[in-house]
Amino acid sequence: MTRSGPPARGDLNSGPVMRTLLVFSAPTLASNILQSLNGSVNSVWVGRLLGEDALAATANANVVMFLVFAAVFGFGMAATVKVGQAFGAGRVDAARRTFGSAMGFCSLLAVIIAVAGWILADPLLKALATPGDAYDLALTYLRVIFIAMPASMISVMFAMSLRGAGDSRTPLLFMLLSVGLDIVFNPMLITGFGPFPRLGIAGSALSTALASVVSMIAMVTYVYVKDIPLRLRGSEVSYLLPRRDELGYIVTKGLPMGAQMLLISAAGIIMVGLVNREGILASAAYGASLQLWTYLQMPAMAISAAVSAMAAQAIGARLTGRLSEITRAGIILNMAMTGALTALLLLFDRAALELFLGPGSPAVPLARHIQLLASWSFLLFGVTIVLFGTMRAGGVVIAPLIVLAIAMYPGRLGFYYIAYPRIGQDALWYAFPVGSVIASALAIVAYRMPGWRKDMHAIPSGEAAEEAMADSDVSGRMEPLM
Repeated sequence: MTRSGPPARGDLNSGPVMRTLLVFSAPTLASNILQSLNGSVNSVWVGRLLGEDALAATANANVVMFLVFAAVFGFGMAATVKVGQAFGAGRVDAARRTFGSAMGFCSLLAVIIAVAGWILADPLLKALATPGDAYDLALTYLRVIFIAMPASMISVMFAMSLRGAGDSRTPLLFMLLSVGLDIVFNPMLITGFGPFPRLGIAGSALSTALASVVSMIAMVTYVYVKDIPLRLRGSEVSYLLPRRDELGYIVTKGLPMGAQMLLISAAGIIMVGLVNREGILASAAYGASLQLWTYLQMPAMAISAAVSAMAAQAIGARLTGRLSEITRAGIILNMAMTGALTALLLLFDRAALELFLGPGSPAVPLARHIQLLASWSFLLFGVTIVLFGTMRAGGVVIAPLIVLAIAMYPGRLGFYYIAYPRIGQDALWYAFPVGSVIASALAIVAYRMPGWRKDMHAIPSGEAAEEAMADSDVSGRMEPLM
């Protein structure tokens, strides 16, 4: 089902579903790749210019930053969904209200986190048992990064809200700007090139901070110059004061979404600990595999985000028949893209792994074995998060959290503890596909449950919605599946 007539700016409900999904998800995928490449390049600069202690310091600081951004991701996704629902219903003012509340809330939260982070950086690093040689470097790096937290969080919230309004191109433009500035300034501020002072590891953090601030200012300016629909003018600026109903939706839906990332992160940390018990060879092989898996999961992440935005707009427009088309297109696109990447990885795994481990490394054969056993499971991972993307658009956030908790802990880790006495180290690598099978099976069951689809009809659209918004937040009535 599609709308007739020319599509409005940011309208994801017009045209063929597969083409719209592909065009809309491509900039998000490019943004994810750029972000990962930026981290890799910065690690190279720090490692080569400052040494192993500095590299270890940034790794420890980044663990802390990931935990902080997990919460922001959750709030951002909640805003994306609600903006998408309002935009799909043609309620631009309602979309601006949601955007304003989300931006105001996260800006205040960012300032609080920046101040608290500066004060608590010391105990946080001690809690992580940061090695003594890297501790002072990590403390300096982390504190500078916390100073830049407001700009970074505002940029993330802006980008996610724009995607909800059907605009994935603008966030890509300013991700390009941010990454370009960071890559250029990093070595200059570390070494004191030309007019720049020699700042060491603080220079690496300051480079990231400057890139974030410049990119944020440029993005805000661009949004107003181009008159992009989410901009706030005149009396609309008051929307930055969070409304109770809007904030209730963002927090109650956002916290479980952020918790999903924390569950995945915690399970990953546990797996690293289990692998480390197998010795340095297994640790090195697994570390190289993780580097490749980072890129292998990117198509699914971008497609899931696009599916969520498209499904939210379809729900807002009452095009509920389009949901199955969107989900099916997302799964097919994931299978094609992730499948092609997996095939390439397995065909050229030795060359890819030697980039990280070095030619002739004794860890390469084990890393190839890990790839053979576990890489294909990312196809199932993609199916799971595409289904989650559609459900998230309907306000369903508890069911995905429960599915992940079951798949990651009694599923993946439970299999490891049961199988390890019988098959040894291979229990670690088989645990990944086992967890993925469990997650995809449970996700399919949750997706097929009818409750959340029935609740979608409670969302008003058009003029009726604008009237209802004066009294209550009807788009937040959807109940979780479980």
